[in-house]
Amino acid sequence: STVIGKWHMGLDTDYPKLSMHALNRGFDECYKFMGRGGHDYFKLQDVKGRDYAPIYRNKTRLKDSDYSGYMTTRLTEEAVAFIERQEQKPFFLYLAYNAVHSPAQAPKEDIERMQKQFPHLDKKRVILLAMLEHLDNGVGAMVKKLKAEGVWDNTLLFFLTDNGGSKAMQANNGRLRAFKGSLYEGGIRTPWIVSWPAKFKGGRTLDQPVISLDILPTVVEATGTGRLAKRRFDGKSLLPLLTEKTTEHHPTLFWNSGEEKAEWAVREGNWKAHSLRGKLELFDLANDHSEKTNLAAKRPDLAKRLAKCHTNWLAEMRRSATEHCLAKQRHKAAPEKPSTREAKREQKRAERKKARQRSKQSK
Repeated sequence: STVIGKWHMGLDTDYPKLSMHALNRGFDECYKFMGRGGHDYFKLQDVKGRDYAPIYRNKTRLKDSDYSGYMTTRLTEEAVAFIERQEQKPFFLYLAYNAVHSPAQAPKEDIERMQKQFPHLDKKRVILLAMLEHLDNGVGAMVKKLKAEGVWDNTLLFFLTDNGGSKAMQANNGRLRAFKGSLYEGGIRTPWIVSWPAKFKGGRTLDQPVISLDILPTVVEATGTGRLAKRRFDGKSLLPLLTEKTTEHHPTLFWNSGEEKAEWAVREGNWKAHSLRGKLELFDLANDHSEKTNLAAKRPDLAKRLAKCHTNWLAEMRRSATEHCLAKQRHKAAPEKPSTREAKREQKRAERKKARQRSKQSK
């Protein structure tokens, strides 16, 4: 297993010792950078700053001389090489491209080509398109490699993004309202492609709302991971939906941006309640996915019921988090039990001691 690209957990201070290091979180290897969201697409510098962060291969920090090229291309090369090394053995590849995150950077020749193709567009928008093209080509290179290795049909592939397009990057979210950072549809309704030719047919578009929390239970069911099969997950396996065994999935989905921003949303079927700094709104996404018409005044009972659902969900999340923290504290406070290996060693030492005593007595 490997993680390649943007890790985004913890900071880079004394990074190799972090408990959040990928190698301490179940991965066998990694090629990635930490925190801060973005990373310069051409430079690798050991300096503090928003767009600069060290890149590590496992726990070794890369030097400037170890890195060259365009970041998206480098991550693709690492992913393709990883697939080739597996020699058809089962593997897990988590590839987190930093494209199309800021900073807006692409190879000069690609920007010039895009400017000729789209002379009416703002330069930053042109750069975004060039960045997106590199991302598309990277995904294509991986698919080509999977097919060349003969493992494409039996590979479960997810392609998705964590948020809607960014206004600062000149993204275009079409008719969806708002951008990245918002809980309107422009911030949370994103593309998601799933492929597994051996298990379900492609060429379909499913309208049921899904969420990235569904990935883990889907993988657990797909791989038959025994010890995790009985775990309770926040998400739901997508396999019944993808294999057409059901048309139902999440009855309700929740989002919350925290107390500082005071924004939350609840979706139930095609109804969506949204609140920003206390203003309650209700939208019918079946007929208004641009969220232009607030129906809270016309359907006050529904709006209030969904708001109550959010209140109950938030209380449950806080209670669950509190119970988890208390359990960790109890675990730390409890006397440490010797490991099974150490207990066996202690037992053997005691047996040898008794044997020596019996030997002395017999003499």
